[in-house]
Amino acid sequence: MRRSRTQKIEELVKLVLKEQGLDVKLKELELIKAWENVIGTNVSNATTDLYIKNRKLFVHVRSSIVRNELMLIKTGLILALNKEVNGKIIDDIVIR
Repeated sequence: MRRSRTQKIEELVKLVLKEQGLDVKLKELELIKAWENVIGTNVSNATTDLYIKNRKLFVHVRSSIVRNELMLIKTGLILALNKEVNGKIIDDIVIR
C-alpha cells in the first residue's frame, strides 16, 4: 500500500541541508570546483588557494600576467561562475 505523503529522498536531503544552512556551503564548494571548467586549465594552474568569504571569491595568483587578465574579465567571470552553479553565490572576486 502506498502512502499519500511520500517524498523523494533527493527532496528530503535538500530540505535537511537547507534547514541546517549547509546548502549555501555546498554551492560554494561546487563553485570552487567549477573554477577550472570556467576559466580553463592553463589559467587554473596559475591560481591557488581559492576560498569564499562573505560572498567574495578570493584567488591567489602566481603570475602577474594572469592577474591582469583576470582583472579584465572579472565581471564576466562572476556571472559565468554563478551561472555554472545555478545561483548567486558570489558578488565579487578578490585577486591577490
